[in-house]
Amino acid sequence: MDLGAAFLAQSREFLTAHYLPKIRAAVEPLAEPDLWWRPNDASNSIANLMLHLAGNIRQWIVSGVGGAPDRRERAGEFARRDGLLKDELLTTLSGAVHDADAALARISRAALAEPRTIQGREVTVLEAIYHVVEHFGMHTGQIAYISKLRTGKDLGFYRMEGGIARAAWPGHPKGGSA
Repeated sequence: MDLGAAFLAQSREFLTAHYLPKIRAAVEPLAEPDLWWRPNDASNSIANLMLHLAGNIRQWIVSGVGGAPDRRERAGEFARRDGLLKDELLTTLSGAVHDADAALARISRAALAEPRTIQGREVTVLEAIYHVVEHFGMHTGQIAYISKLRTGKDLGFYRMEGGIARAAWPGHPKGGSA
């Protein structure tokens, strides 16, 4: 088994077929004001988290790993309180994920050990990818939780079959419907 190729393939699958579809499914039933709702000033809204994820994946993968110019304005991701609609937020995040997926598709297994400086940190390409996938998963969970708070409904990401939870979110390669 080629572990480098497996790592790259699994990272791409998590970002494109697990996290992005779950975020889309969590956001679609929400009213526009729910996207910007915050329980308090110390917390982020779904919209802020979506902007933050788009900025993070562009900085770490598209730029840091892929070599594109870094134009991130991190503070702005959290400072916004309104102004973007659901479709704009989904387009922004989807575009960033797809650009990152394209950058990852161009990475060779040998490049995983190469050093990069991202956000002033010295990391390998593998560490940068691992950071982004973990970070994306964490905020995907937060977005799902906020969506459940605002709608009072289960998002239906899993269905039980024979006592085993099976993937059921739209777009999942092993179970969800498109």
